[in-house]
Amino acid sequence: MKREYTITVYTENQVGLLNRIAIIFSRRKINIDSLNTSPSEVEGIHRFTIVIDETEEVVHKLTRQIEKQVDVLRAFYNSEDEIVWQEMALYKVPTDEIAEKVKVERLLRQHGARAVVIRKDYTVFETTGHREETNNLIRVLEPYGLIEFVRSARVAIIKASSGFHEMLQDFERRDPSEEPTENEYLNEKERVFVM
Repeated sequence: MKREYTITVYTENQVGLLNRIAIIFSRRKINIDSLNTSPSEVEGIHRFTIVIDETEEVVHKLTRQIEKQVDVLRAFYNSEDEIVWQEMALYKVPTDEIAEKVKVERLLRQHGARAVVIRKDYTVFETTGHREETNNLIRVLEPYGLIEFVRSARVAIIKASSGFHEMLQDFERRDPSEEPTENEYLNEKERVFVM
């Protein structure tokens, strides 16, 4: 049965990686509902947050396929109840409508929205929440002349995770890199490299 899953991918910041990951989805004809990239808690490591609507079996295979990419360090997938997530939304509404109707201000407060830009011709409001919450505010503002609406991609934190930084440290403790070994031929370069 299909349901919404959030895939979290930790990567090195390499040019072309986003394209290679997107190709994995397009080859399988899987639509990405939301895609966000940002730096992670570890310097030099980026985090992709990808939302898709698929069966767990397909998501599991996709995650393993993504992990095979050279620049990908680790990939996880989680259902909605295993993460804490939010989206941000911006709404542009005519200022004269908002100024005349005190009721609108009360509605905005009820939805946790705040003004981020106020001009003579329009006002921009911002709110964060789940998709249903941001969609509800669209319906509330439409009668007042909603000019424009945009929603960000999902940002999510895995509830059971102790962080990728700790995972990297644990990996180093369990499997430290080997000590460098001396090359026995290094001091005999004339003898070894002469033809």
